[in-house]
Amino acid sequence: MPSPYRAIFAVPGTLGFSAAGLLGRMPLSMMGIGVVTMVSQMTGRYGLAGALSATLAMAAAVMGPQVSRLVDRYGQRRVLRPVTLFSAAAVAGLLVCAQQRLPDWTLFVFAAGAGSVPSMGSMVRARWAEIYRGSARQLHTAYSWESIVDEVCFIFGPIVSIGLSTAWFPEAGPLLAAVFLVTGVLWLTAQRATEPRPHPQAHHSGGSALRSPGLQVLVITFVATGAIFGAVDVVTVAFAEERGHKAAASLVLAVYALGSCLAGAVFGLLHLRGKPSTRWLVGVCAMAVSMIPLQLAGSLPFLAVALFVAGLAIAPTMVTTMALVERHVPRTRLTEGMTWTGTGLAVGVALGSSAAGWVVDAAGAGAGYAVPVVAGALAAAVALLGHRRLAEPVPTGGRGEDDRHLRTDDDEHVA
Repeated sequence: MPSPYRAIFAVPGTLGFSAAGLLGRMPLSMMGIGVVTMVSQMTGRYGLAGALSATLAMAAAVMGPQVSRLVDRYGQRRVLRPVTLFSAAAVAGLLVCAQQRLPDWTLFVFAAGAGSVPSMGSMVRARWAEIYRGSARQLHTAYSWESIVDEVCFIFGPIVSIGLSTAWFPEAGPLLAAVFLVTGVLWLTAQRATEPRPHPQAHHSGGSALRSPGLQVLVITFVATGAIFGAVDVVTVAFAEERGHKAAASLVLAVYALGSCLAGAVFGLLHLRGKPSTRWLVGVCAMAVSMIPLQLAGSLPFLAVALFVAGLAIAPTMVTTMALVERHVPRTRLTEGMTWTGTGLAVGVALGSSAAGWVVDAAGAGAGYAVPVVAGALAAAVALLGHRRLAEPVPTGGRGEDDRHLRTDDDEHVA
């Protein structure tokens, strides 16, 4: 491990909560694609599969910020455990309804409950922010590390989920995702020493973290960005199936995540200067442009190469986003603020996967890759129009003057 990454784990407990976060985040890449694979295998209906995946994402979008607001008020342990058990029970109901071929509406009811999962990435990043508050360089490395962890999930999650569902039984992928979620949450919440201190007063002062104009720009842009991810997942599965290699979709999607993982690893080693808002804008535009070559994909190897290149823009943009959230959201609502970006992604994934599913059913997988191109263009447009709001940190009631001073001094070093 390069020395900057080794250094951030010098604080006791950091390795443990990051490992728990890795396990608890596996469902992020396994559940939606697992449901798509399960339903498409059982029914052959990609429209239904995409709509159920969208329901999962929308439920996460609605419930995620509310769960994180409660976490900021009451702490991770008191909130995450009951929420996770509820979600796991809903996953069990979804799998039973699918296996028994019950009416479609029952699938949507349980999918909504299954999507009510905590944002594990936000929980872990909030712990890093608590430990390295005021240490911009270490926090940049920590956020980069967590982006690598995210991409590791997306490299192996689809392989495991699609592989089990196609080789074993259709419900295997979502079932294992639920096991990972419960295990990861229980492990994380057992680690009390690194848990951020609750802020009960935050529930009564200042309203939602989403009142921040800068956070609004990030969230709206991430809706379009999430549509890219959701559409790419669904269309890639259909593309691989059309060519008689459905299980290979997991490998192609893993290559997409691998590109992001490698870029994130390098990004965490850099000591960058300049405005984070400018780097963020460049990253969003790069993601948009990278969707264009997918229109030329005629084979799985070509598609894998195109997605690898597209993935190079993802992790650096995500790392910069977390740094911008930390600048624009009060400390007392930081977990909520980080979750709102995930909510934007979840809404986008819902829209993108649903739209892509219907396009695939109507015109085939080749036409489906037009959906991420449109989503990328919208993301770039919103980023161009709104990035000026991100240029300077906004004074917020949740931070002290010393905190703002530290960030101002270190801005040129923060990604």
